[in-house]
Amino acid sequence: MCLIVFSWCNDPEYRLLLAANRDELHRRPTQDAHWWPDRPNVLAGRDLQAGGSWLGVGRNGRFATVTNYREQQNTSVYPLSRGALVSDFLAASDDPLTFARQLDGSRYAGFNLLLSDGNELVYLSNRGDGPSVLEPGVYGLANASLNSPWPKLLRSRSRLDELIRAGRANETELLRVLADREPASVDEVDAGELPFELARALSAPFIVSPKYGTRCSTVLSWQEPGTIRFTERRFDAAAQQTGESVFSFNL
Repeated sequence: MCLIVFSWCNDPEYRLLLAANRDELHRRPTQDAHWWPDRPNVLAGRDLQAGGSWLGVGRNGRFATVTNYREQQNTSVYPLSRGALVSDFLAASDDPLTFARQLDGSRYAGFNLLLSDGNELVYLSNRGDGPSVLEPGVYGLANASLNSPWPKLLRSRSRLDELIRAGRANETELLRVLADREPASVDEVDAGELPFELARALSAPFIVSPKYGTRCSTVLSWQEPGTIRFTERRFDAAAQQTGESVFSFNL
């Protein structure tokens, strides 16, 4: 997952509102969001290469999502998959802060992690941030620290905040936020070690590229007192929608 904007305990109607784009190699095998047969209380997509997930929720209100940390690294030297952080938390019973403090971050490539049991929301990165319990508010997370001033993050977080203030933060509007394919302006792009054209393509909230791009968009809402709605919209390498799944359940 490469772009997440979310509101935590910041709306009288919703405990959590989250909109996320998962960006990945198009060739990487993936299973659509579903209730896992081996863990029937877990709703998530599944990475068929490593077995974990990028975003998932449980019938008990546990929630987790992970993004990669953007850096030059050889991920093969790390013994554990970052997707296991999501599936392991959803299967655990520890509160989020305890779970986060017990993690050995050195066993994973760079990651950002959000964990919640419905009572608290914890952010952690193994690149020097956290773990910390988040206060009510609107946040953004991409492939650097929480609320890093990346153009696509700032734009998407601002739109979520505007929707909440206008009382229009619904699933349709959040999917529109995620569908934004406009890259950052030329002078806003920090290419680093990437080719400039690739770096600019990656600066859009919704990435369109033949080999790597936005694979799915997910909107998750926790409506008080305890109804979860989970919508996943999927796309192919040409950025054409290939399917959509919607789940709704009570805690």
